[in-house]
Amino acid sequence: MRLADFILRRTDAILSEWEAFARTLLPAAADMRPLALRDHAPQILVAVAKDLSHAQSRKEQFEKSTGHAPKLAGAPETAAQMHALLRARSGFDINQMVAEYRALRASVLRLWIDESAPDSHREDDMIRFNEAIDQAIAESVDFFSMQVDLARNLFLGMLGHDMRSPLQTIQTTASYLAALNAGEQVTGAASRLIRSGARMQALLDDMVDFNRTKLGLGINIAPSDIDLGQLIGDTLDQLRIVHPEHRIELGVVGHCRGVWDGQRLQQLVGNLVLNAIKYGAQNAPVHVTVTDKGSEVLLEVKNTGTPIERSAFDLIFHPLHRGPNQGTNADGSLGLGLYIAREIAKAHGGEIKARSDAAETVFSVTLPRSK
Repeated sequence: MRLADFILRRTDAILSEWEAFARTLLPAAADMRPLALRDHAPQILVAVAKDLSHAQSRKEQFEKSTGHAPKLAGAPETAAQMHALLRARSGFDINQMVAEYRALRASVLRLWIDESAPDSHREDDMIRFNEAIDQAIAESVDFFSMQVDLARNLFLGMLGHDMRSPLQTIQTTASYLAALNAGEQVTGAASRLIRSGARMQALLDDMVDFNRTKLGLGINIAPSDIDLGQLIGDTLDQLRIVHPEHRIELGVVGHCRGVWDGQRLQQLVGNLVLNAIKYGAQNAPVHVTVTDKGSEVLLEVKNTGTPIERSAFDLIFHPLHRGPNQGTNADGSLGLGLYIAREIAKAHGGEIKARSDAAETVFSVTLPRSK
């Protein structure tokens, strides 16, 4: 008997073994009913049998064997994709889901071989069956990973949002204590709280923005007419308070008004300056310049120190990437600063570039005066 016919005729036996194995996948399967345990297994078996019944070219065979079978545009989710979605929502992990397919592959072949006499098609049917199972696994893993990423990003987004209110209370209270002039110890403690709160706020902002980009929402901006030179001057004043041991210098050349989101550009400048402080020479100043370039404004942040290695240039704007000496993450950085800066520049219709040599490292941001 051809394998496709066997699968359709012996579906109940195959599903019984699927269900029995799925019930062992704890703790997710502990309280699940038989229909939930079987989930989309019947549809997966029908899809596999249908695939085995159709002829395929060598090219189609290769694409399927590597998990890249063509998909029709606008087609609904496959049974394997829907199975992955429901398994993810039911608390299964990805290893448990893949194990279901491994058990399915073994049980189908064992039952078929035990019940059917060998024929000239057996080898070809087994190859085709394995290719179909591999394709189903590829579809399931892809969809499972997407679902897990979405759930994680939604959770982190909600967490970041809910943390803003208590953090704001801490910062406000610290500022109040600092203004009391209640003695050196109280003032010192309040200053430490203010600096730590500012750092936490920066980390929180980066995390929320990172999740927005991963959810496909992009960086949200609210442009208005601003003087970029004055805005950056105010930003650097705040950074000097938090980092009094570092010199941060500003130069403004020409007319630097435009239509931008002021808070976002303060975030961009803050990320670039903090990056320069972290990786630049500790005894040398960080130079920030804002230059009128006609229809756009050029923002540059420069520092001296160890140059960025050529091999790192393709990675510096990637999320969760840190410099070569930041493996232990001693400063609590998420490695999102440059990534967020690039996304803010892109949201304004601009771009950010970097260059580095023995003399200096420069991050250059071009910002059109209006998007």
